[in-house]
Amino acid sequence: MSVSYRQPGVVLTDRRFTVPLDHADPAGETIELYAREAVASDKAHLDLPWLVYLQGGPGFGANRFVGRPSWLGRALKEYRVLLLDQRGTGASTPANRQTLPLRGGPAEQAEYLAHFRADAIVRDCEAIRPGVTGGAPWAVLGQSFGGFCTVAYLSLAPEGLSTALITGGLPSLGAHADDVYRAAYPRIERKVLAHYDRYPQDVERARRIADHLLTHDVVLPNGYRFTVEAFQSLGAMLGAGDGSHRLHFLLEDAFVRTPGGHELSDAFQEQAQNLLSYAGHPLYALVHEAIYGQDTRPTDWSAERVRAEFPRFDAAKALAGDEPLLFTGESVHPWMFECDPALRPLRETAEHLAARTDWTPLYDPARLAVNEVPAAAAVYHDDMYVDTAHALTTARTVRGLRTWVTDEFEHDGVRAGGPRVLDRLLALARDEG
Repeated sequence: MSVSYRQPGVVLTDRRFTVPLDHADPAGETIELYAREAVASDKAHLDLPWLVYLQGGPGFGANRFVGRPSWLGRALKEYRVLLLDQRGTGASTPANRQTLPLRGGPAEQAEYLAHFRADAIVRDCEAIRPGVTGGAPWAVLGQSFGGFCTVAYLSLAPEGLSTALITGGLPSLGAHADDVYRAAYPRIERKVLAHYDRYPQDVERARRIADHLLTHDVVLPNGYRFTVEAFQSLGAMLGAGDGSHRLHFLLEDAFVRTPGGHELSDAFQEQAQNLLSYAGHPLYALVHEAIYGQDTRPTDWSAERVRAEFPRFDAAKALAGDEPLLFTGESVHPWMFECDPALRPLRETAEHLAARTDWTPLYDPARLAVNEVPAAAAVYHDDMYVDTAHALTTARTVRGLRTWVTDEFEHDGVRAGGPRVLDRLLALARDEG
């Protein structure tokens, strides 16, 4: 039963759907999806077109908005919006250390999770669309990984779309994960050095914290083993518009003086564990590299292997000399499954996924080349998470796709400048500007 309720300026309805786990076997096992419908209070009685929102990730449920903030307020001027928790996230049959043992052992868990990529998410959307829209196509707004899903949608089921809008999420159509990370590490280094240019005092602060972690065993209050590699991974926040400032504030008061000498403060450790823990989104860590698998080559912990090609990211070497410590970015590594209590029980499952050799293609360049769906994409000039050159190559592959390349926003532009970003993309898609 659907349940409706109100928040300021908006009527919300909880909706649940049953879909096949494997869309190639529609009579087989099923899973449940959850989505929240949102419509402006003064338009609730109108027959409006639909927009489905696909969250970034992988592994994150849709935003839990209160009222009509950010891009949602702009969308509600003309759409009913469906905020979909993609399979395995939020309230859509969540996949985590607590639920995955229901599948069996690590091999069975990995086989199950192989059905949690962009192609399955697109098939989920097509399975529920007729019941939501009465069969009419809907618009899609895909942020980051949601944009990857949108390109898969244009490849697999363009007939289901009236408009495709993408923010910071144009994937490389054929790159292996190794190619993605070889492009990423130099980009991450630029972001780190730009941070140090803005906050030069953070060079010594970061080195001091790294040195402490190299010489002490630190376990955070939630049981997370806080290694120097884990500290470096906090650089992931540098991909957000306010990330450099948040990293600076995190570093500025890391130590307190105690009877036993200087130690990492409780306040710093509390913030660090909240940033590092995958308890709320373990699927991100499990399938992050799998979203790049499209052939018989295993991903094989790509980010970890490729990192060895960039020795400047080696913390011990940096501290042995006078080099600044380089943070890392959005990547998943095997040590995370040893450090994070939320991931430790899933280490073998992750190993099975990293070794998998039967990934199927997610995108269809031939179909994209004859695309007829109005489409527009925001491409952020030096996006830390999605390579700009890869994104623009893909943009040229999708017939009719119009791009807005900007350095006004970072990867989270749809959050930071939501109404303006959505206005611009709708105008481009409609050929209005």
